[in-house]
Amino acid sequence: MLFAIDIGNTSINMGLFDGERLVHAWRLMSGTDRSADEYGSLVFSLLQRHSVQTSAIRGAVLCSVVPPLVPVFQDVCARYLDTHALVLEPGIRTGLRLLVDNPRELGPDRVANVVAGTKLYGKPLIVIDFGTATTFDVVSQEGDFLGGAIAPGITISSEALFSRTAALPRIELLRPKHAIGHGTVSAMQSGIVFGYIGLIEKIVAEISAELEGEPKIVATGGYADMFTREIPVIQVSDPDLSLTGLRLIYEMNMTEG
Repeated sequence: MLFAIDIGNTSINMGLFDGERLVHAWRLMSGTDRSADEYGSLVFSLLQRHSVQTSAIRGAVLCSVVPPLVPVFQDVCARYLDTHALVLEPGIRTGLRLLVDNPRELGPDRVANVVAGTKLYGKPLIVIDFGTATTFDVVSQEGDFLGGAIAPGITISSEALFSRTAALPRIELLRPKHAIGHGTVSAMQSGIVFGYIGLIEKIVAEISAELEGEPKIVATGGYADMFTREIPVIQVSDPDLSLTGLRLIYEMNMTEG
């Protein structure tokens, strides 16, 4: 079995693969205030709950946009899973040609997303990742990573209204029944949710106009299912896309030696 870890600013997405099949997936809150022992205990408990023996785990792979957590999870893998973790970083084989100004600035989660996206859904491709930031990653018809767009995540936007105003409350991000909100909460839900729908549709339209061919539009991340239901241009919701990408990258590097 292969243990895959995608460390984000808000959450840590983890998955266990048996061959090509994702058999278990979990999400933890991300934070640099936890030690390797704390994270290791959580991982060990999750595996125990599903009757998974650590001896069945033969490898691990991780990517992180939180640099301090890389050595922490390398330690977790070494001491709690008894395996070395392959870290997705510059120099690791991905099979992608990165046509961006500075490949070292590119978030490794974005690389994992497009590796999986092109393998599963073809090209040209736009992957929309609803994470702490909302990212749009673009692959050409030739299979080259072209770059994309980055917008504030929907949760960040909602929290900004709450934290930067005196009277607006923290709200649950749900689709309102009407665009005209008859109260503060429904008005905020309308502005945030419908506003994000408009943002996504506009950015996808602008990117698509610059591509040759009709791109496949894939959503991933925590709000992937919600926005796939609301936006017809999104064709696929795959919340664990980055984990599949990590598996593919691990297999590419292990088989290539």
